[in-house]
This record gives sequence, C-alpha cells and structure tokens, in this order.
Amino acid sequence: MGAILTLEEALSVRPSMRELGEKLVFTNGHFDLLHVGHLDYLEKARALGDTLIIGLNGDDSTTRLKGVGRPLIPALERARLLAALQPVGGVIIFEADTADSLIRALQPEIYVKGGDYADKTLPERPTVEAYGGKVALIDYLPDHSTSALIRAIKALP
Repeated sequence: MGAILTLEEALSVRPSMRELGEKLVFTNGHFDLLHVGHLDYLEKARALGDTLIIGLNGDDSTTRLKGVGRPLIPALERARLLAALQPVGGVIIFEADTADSLIRALQPEIYVKGGDYADKTLPERPTVEAYGGKVALIDYLPDHSTSALIRAIKALP
C-alpha cells in the first residue's frame, strides 16, 4: 500500500531506486468512481516494475477534461482510495491536463496507459521516449468503465 505524495517526496526516493536497479512504473488518470476495472489495470501496471506511482488528475483538471459534474469523488478521497490498494506505491495529485511535467521530473522506466490509446495520440509519449523510457499499453477489463457505471446508476428507477 502506498501514500499520497508530493512530487518532491516522490523525487526523493528516485536516486535509491536507481542505485538498486528498481523500475518505476507510472500511470495517470482520473480514477473517478473506483471499480474492479481500475484494480485490474493497476495490478497489471504494477507487475511491469518494482513500484507503481499514480498521477491523479485533481478536481479542476478532471472538470476541464471530463465536463461539468465530474469528478464525482473529490481528489483527496480518490487519492486515499488508490493509495490503499496493494499494487500502488504512491499517488501524486496534479492539476495539469497531461502528466507530462510529472513524467519529465520522475522519468519512470515504464509509463503505462490503457489500451484505448493504441489508436490515439498519447501526449506524453515524446517525453517518455526522449529520456529512454518505455510506453506500455494495457488492455482494459471488458465491460468495466466509470462511464458505463454512471450510465447504469442513472438508469436506476
């Protein structure tokens, strides 16, 4: 289980990780309405390295990117839930539209995103590749998404 971190706290452990030859895996997202699809994704991401850190879109960022009414769960609560999951080493809340600055600072060996990015432009890819990191795409657990969960809840009588 992990902790909610500042970027500075996460950066403070990078030298010792490198000395030990440990791989940092990084992913980012909104993780609004946590569900088993998220857990499956995070377990698969963590299996790619030694420590998994999540960049969590903050409330303002989520509203800009997902629209009015989102997030459903405030960032600090989402961060606490994520940090409590066994595969997660740490969570950093950020307000930018992309995780580019976090990736540039942390330089994870592996940057993970969902398989839906196979056919989309991944804005962080050039940053990861510039320092020699690897991008890994992980397929989502079928029929598990926050949007589908929201639709199901709205359909309840």
